Amino acid sequence: MHKNKSYFFCGIGGSGMLPLANIVRDAGASVAGSDRALDQGRLGPKFKWLQSLGIDLFPQDGSGLVGGDQILIASAAIEDSVPDIAKAKALGCARMTRAELLADLFNAAPRSVAVGGTSGKSTVTGMIGWILTDAGRDPTIMNGAVMKNFVADDAPFASARVGQGDVFVSEVDESDGSIALFTPEVAVLNNVSLDHKSLEELRQLFGDFARKAKVCVWNADDAETVALVAPMALADAISFGFSADANFRAIDITDLPLGSSFTLHAMGEAYPVTLIVPGRHNIANALAAIAASVALGVSVAQAVRSVESFCGLARRFDIVGTANDITVIDDFGHNPDKIAATLATLKAFPGRIIAFFQPHGYGPIRVMGAELAGVFADNLGADDHLLLCDPVYFGGTVDKSIGSQSITEAVAKAARNAEYIPGREDCGERIVELARPGDRIVIMGARDDTLSGFALDVLKSAAKMNY
Repeated sequence: MHKNKSYFFCGIGGSGMLPLANIVRDAGASVAGSDRALDQGRLGPKFKWLQSLGIDLFPQDGSGLVGGDQILIASAAIEDSVPDIAKAKALGCARMTRAELLADLFNAAPRSVAVGGTSGKSTVTGMIGWILTDAGRDPTIMNGAVMKNFVADDAPFASARVGQGDVFVSEVDESDGSIALFTPEVAVLNNVSLDHKSLEELRQLFGDFARKAKVCVWNADDAETVALVAPMALADAISFGFSADANFRAIDITDLPLGSSFTLHAMGEAYPVTLIVPGRHNIANALAAIAASVALGVSVAQAVRSVESFCGLARRFDIVGTANDITVIDDFGHNPDKIAATLATLKAFPGRIIAFFQPHGYGPIRVMGAELAGVFADNLGADDHLLLCDPVYFGGTVDKSIGSQSITEAVAKAARNAEYIPGREDCGERIVELARPGDRIVIMGARDDTLSGFALDVLKSAAKMNY
């Protein structure tokens, strides 16, 4: 379908664009691209790696588009004033969104599993991909995060894997409504909660997603998911969770600092499971991944063995290191559910928390600012500290009337320690100033790969201090 075609990715370094570009390239297409981060001198190693794969990169000035036979891959929301868009229009290039191209590939696969839900998509996608790979199924995997199990010297940014098997595993996105484009054999529905869209819109999108699949794997612990899926009476649906009536159920849970252990009850049998990724949310993720893999023909015993060696994803409770008995964690938490899960994992063990949060835009603050403030107020203790800088912003038109200070003010009103410091580097200095031995520092935020470098800088600064 895509062999011998020429694709130009506008924003090729993005978390959804980069893995798709790699999959399309491996399918035999010609791939080139541009990225604002490349023009700004950010994320150099990522772009050097893309070039090492034979992908030509250009400034985002239209120079990479040279003929009308090129297909432009760009967000539907990107402004027409961007030179690449204007040049593509002038040349008469066909245009597709990232999701449209991904859906073409996904829906053409003989077998498929799509992972949806407000939280946990990338981790469950990675877990399913690893289980199928370890079981010899050689899947193709499209993820929005780097999967540590697949990282190698020649694949340092392994957010995709191209296999020769018949299964395509992909996370699918509800934030732009593109989940509606996918027709999976197995649909995984992790949860339904407030993020980019209203709950009414999410119920419609996720309901249609569940109905289209041959098998729906759904979360029996999430009230919204239960209310959505249970009345459908879906044939061959599989539930997972901690609830007594879940088809794949976890009991006898022991939380560990860097993992957990539990007993899985599934299909009339009991299986001991030990994970090397921490938190009860990851137990739920593992249940979903095991259930989806079983729906694709993997045995429960094999799925358990494989998921036990799943190493996690970059920026998902990713421990950067420890210095002066202060641990720094890099985390993708950016919506209420993800942040609550991260803080609950930290709160399961002793030690003060210093939480830094960079909102992933001004729009999300308007949509869920009150809920974000509530999560921090409810999950941080009196001795913990919260710091926010300004939201991530790399250009474009946006309403900046409501910013990070609205969250810190609300959290402070709940008698919690919360500070707004506009500049991120200034926040870093304040974090190191506040820190003391025994603390856990968690760096949270999305849509900005430079946060990982920021987390490492905080660790290095803490190591130099004489606490």
